[in-house]
Amino acid sequence: MIKKIRFLLVALIITSATIIQAQVTTSNMSGRVTDAEGTVIGATVIATHTPSGTTYGTVTNRDGRYNLPGMRVGGPYTVEITYIGYGKNTTSDITLKLGEAYVHNVVLTEEAVTLSEVVVSALRTKFTSEKTGATTNISNEDIVSMPNISRSISNIARISPYSNGMSIAGGDGRSTNFTIDGANFNNNFGLSSALPGGGNPISIDAIEEVQVVVAPFDVRQTNFIGGGVNAITKSGTNRFKGSAYIYYNNQDMRGNRIGDTDFGERDKYSNTVYGATFGGPIIKNKLFFFVNAEYEVTPGQVVTWRPSEDGIADRDQSLSRTSVSDMEKVKKHLMDNYGYNTGSYRDFPADQENTKILARIDWNINNRNKLSVRYNHTKNQRWTGTNGNSTDAGFRNRSMNRISEHSMVFANSIYSQDNIVNSVSFDLNSRFSDKISNKFLVTYSKIEDMRGSPSSPFPFIDIMNGVNADGSQILEPYMSAGYELFTWNNGVNNNTLTITDNVTYYLDNHKITGGISYEHQMANNSYMRNGTGYYRYASLDDFLQQKAPRDFAVTYGYAGEKNPAAEVAFNQIGLYVQDEWNVNPSFKLSYGIRADYLKYEDNIIRNNAIYELDFGGKRIDTGVWPDARVQFSPRVGFTWSLNEEESIKLRGGTGIFSGRLPLVFFTNMPTNAGMVQGSAAFVTKYDANGNVTSADPKLALLAGPMITDVDEMISRLGLQNTISPEDGALPRDINAVDPNFKMPQVWKSSLALDYEVPVSFPMTVTVEGIYTKTINGVMLQNYDLKDPDGTWDRFNGADDRYIYPSTNDLSYNKLNAYVLANTSEGWGAIGNITVHAQPVKDLRLMGAYTYTESKEISGMPGSNAASAYGGLVGVNGPHIPQLERSQYVVPHKAIGSLSYKLPWAIGNFQSATFINLFYTGGSTYGYSYTYSNDMNGDGIAADLIYIPKGKGDIKFVSAADEDAFFKFMEQDSYLRNNKGKYAGANATTNPWVHKFDLRIAREYYVKVGETTNTFQINLDILNVGNMINSKWGVEKWMDVANRGQILRYEGKDDNNTPEFSFAKNGGEYLTKTFDYNYYFTPIIRLNSSNKISFTPDALKTKPTAIMAMIRKPMSLLNSLLKPRYKPITTIAKSTND
Repeated sequence: MIKKIRFLLVALIITSATIIQAQVTTSNMSGRVTDAEGTVIGATVIATHTPSGTTYGTVTNRDGRYNLPGMRVGGPYTVEITYIGYGKNTTSDITLKLGEAYVHNVVLTEEAVTLSEVVVSALRTKFTSEKTGATTNISNEDIVSMPNISRSISNIARISPYSNGMSIAGGDGRSTNFTIDGANFNNNFGLSSALPGGGNPISIDAIEEVQVVVAPFDVRQTNFIGGGVNAITKSGTNRFKGSAYIYYNNQDMRGNRIGDTDFGERDKYSNTVYGATFGGPIIKNKLFFFVNAEYEVTPGQVVTWRPSEDGIADRDQSLSRTSVSDMEKVKKHLMDNYGYNTGSYRDFPADQENTKILARIDWNINNRNKLSVRYNHTKNQRWTGTNGNSTDAGFRNRSMNRISEHSMVFANSIYSQDNIVNSVSFDLNSRFSDKISNKFLVTYSKIEDMRGSPSSPFPFIDIMNGVNADGSQILEPYMSAGYELFTWNNGVNNNTLTITDNVTYYLDNHKITGGISYEHQMANNSYMRNGTGYYRYASLDDFLQQKAPRDFAVTYGYAGEKNPAAEVAFNQIGLYVQDEWNVNPSFKLSYGIRADYLKYEDNIIRNNAIYELDFGGKRIDTGVWPDARVQFSPRVGFTWSLNEEESIKLRGGTGIFSGRLPLVFFTNMPTNAGMVQGSAAFVTKYDANGNVTSADPKLALLAGPMITDVDEMISRLGLQNTISPEDGALPRDINAVDPNFKMPQVWKSSLALDYEVPVSFPMTVTVEGIYTKTINGVMLQNYDLKDPDGTWDRFNGADDRYIYPSTNDLSYNKLNAYVLANTSEGWGAIGNITVHAQPVKDLRLMGAYTYTESKEISGMPGSNAASAYGGLVGVNGPHIPQLERSQYVVPHKAIGSLSYKLPWAIGNFQSATFINLFYTGGSTYGYSYTYSNDMNGDGIAADLIYIPKGKGDIKFVSAADEDAFFKFMEQDSYLRNNKGKYAGANATTNPWVHKFDLRIAREYYVKVGETTNTFQINLDILNVGNMINSKWGVEKWMDVANRGQILRYEGKDDNNTPEFSFAKNGGEYLTKTFDYNYYFTPIIRLNSSNKISFTPDALKTKPTAIMAMIRKPMSLLNSLLKPRYKPITTIAKSTND
């Protein structure tokens, strides 16, 4: 055994890690039985899950220890421990947490003259779990009491101090591992961080418990580098029990003012959720079922911006500078010349529907085998506004969107997202003997995500905001129309199969777990950027006069193929072993290692036209996936009770964690390798002042009426329309994966202290620190660009960044070649303090503060390689990246909650009021100070500014610009404190905002026969403080400071000394960094609901008396809210329908 320990500790230092599915579905209990003289060998331990009668039994070993694995999560449990010559020891009301071992130690007393039971309450503050790393368990009670209008997992996860939605510990939400009953429910493809099924793949009413993990030093939990979320569904019990519920809110149940700004007439909107659950025994104590069905409908407006009558933008009223008359001109022009209907520019209807169905069976086959089978189906359709500013044109303005105060679109340019999720899990927990147990888990998930459009097939059109008097282009959006540019033939199919078998062997004070796992994952992606054609015009007049566009792009299938698709698939086999060693009663050590073999399926073809290109001695082979390899993943964790009372525990660990990269970055290679589909882009490029530096001559061929048929575009422009593996074809851009690429890996270490405060009520304090070092980070390299050398010029002065040379001196082949690669640069640090207390019965308090910092080379913004590469903010551009703050970091975050139950009783009538107040505070958004144009000449306008030390440090075009800039600097704490430095990416955070969300629930208990049934009325109020002051709880944004683009590069002199101007807004210099965005989303919102929990007997009871009781509190609530929000009467009406 000593040799094994030595080997694993050495392996921890010298090996690297891998990936496999984290599958946590049960809990377990362990402990030690002793008497006054020491160990009790052979004591019988029986744990009974009271609601279902499910029992788990064993006997103590020669060290007096016992283990009960694979137990149902939740409770209450009753544990009985017996031994000849001793009284029976009974402990009741034990609740088990998902994925955590409950420690239950017992000291038996000798039998008296008559046998007696020792009954102990499990309500105590003693630390009863043996976690090593940062983990937050969220019970069903927490879920039910949480204010949660969206009814989403991401909102529930905020109870964890490390979570910001699905982004955990400063990580990309797309890489967060989310499982339900062990089945993969990730957004594996990674087009966004939203979960499948419209962000809610399963009903909250079907979930029993949620666990948020950051650093669990257990080799069975992985497939994340930031964090993971594990959830389990509810099960049936020995009692038939059901519920029916309705949740409702509409446009009248929100605020309509920030400060003195009233938003005027409200667009119609409503959200209604209908649902039901039912569960119970099929065979008492043996076979159980649980089902849930839910339907949600949300009619509303997907776009709330509107064109202005006078052509003057008004952000307070969501009015764009795009005028009604100009939109009418474009609408008429497209109809008269092409017969194309743009749709409305005043009405953007977007009805969203979501249907969820879940069924689960639990079977106690016998005392040693327990089986759970779960199936769920989710179908969601929602509508989304046109893409913000992404384009394949010669210049991208990242600070101005197509739908904003700068620009408008038509209703037929929005798109739908149709998402279907089907998933099944099979979970068998067996105990072969008192020393050997087994867990066998099979899961399968099928996720389909397809886009749709209300538009007929037609090119997408961008119209820019005209040209200046000197002929330079105003590189700003003004209007867009047509079939949304990224929607044509855009769909994803993602299938995941996992098979896992864990065997656990109990050897004295060791718990040894070994396992084997298999995973197959496939993603099939259809993605045609500009699939109907793309035109961008210099001005409205150019468009109406049918002049040549400034930019054109198209993607098409070869030989007339309308639906080309790319695919990535891999198989992974893993072997692992772990030992949990109780070194002594106060110290436990866990150590383990796993080996995984991942191999991609060979399903792509080399493009020889790409392979023959020379990129400075490098070649790109788009016909191979990364090499298969075996990777190792070691971890060590410990828990140490520092005193006999176990009121102080030190815990921690170190180990390697591996995650998944969104699969879209893999399918980018076959999609854009020229073998699946063809693509072309003819663009115009500009200097920093908007002057044309180059224009593709083929753009002249597009003067006159637009070509609207893709086949005609191919013919007119002479595009290649057939392909052979031998010859290949060069695409618009090359996307590739380094053959040595490895999935993301980090080394995490944590140390925490748990302290039970010696007061008369339960109170605990936890202080925890986590450090993360990047092993295999992810980045994109452009192989076509040469590395800087002594021939590259630099600017003169304090800001001496590189000046990129001309394309001829910079590029190998004048063809962007984005290659997915690894980097070892990056780190993260987290500090947290959390306090829990229960000063009186039914009152629970929690407070936490978390500091997070994370530096990385690239957060991979976007899903297309060109977007992810060009979206990187830096000093010298994405070709010469440097460590910057992660875009996902929330540096400072505070949370707190107050939960209180007030029971009411009048005679035999009983009821209760539940109050839950949840607080969130912090600065949640990071901004970057960048130049408004391209300073370094790399063609990307994402250059961080240099912050001058004082006047004269950099050159301004005028004294007025310089004075205005330094006046602005003095009111901005970040600029003021970082003089003489380059600004950092995402380093400027918006001011702290404090939000309080409130849930008030009223329950009425009606006894029918021997059962008690519950009728519940809920009112959720998000940002309740906003009722007192309309500015409270409302974020301030950087829009008023041009979204951070406060300086403009105006050129350089013969000595390469740059010159700058300071930004203006409405003709006036900027004066402040942050201000409110006058939009109703962040202000107070209300949601009402009714829920009845019943047994079958309750269905026979007339509801007249209950409904009378409901109206009284609802009437009181209405009277309290009516002075501020007159439409609140709809709450009482809707909840009683």
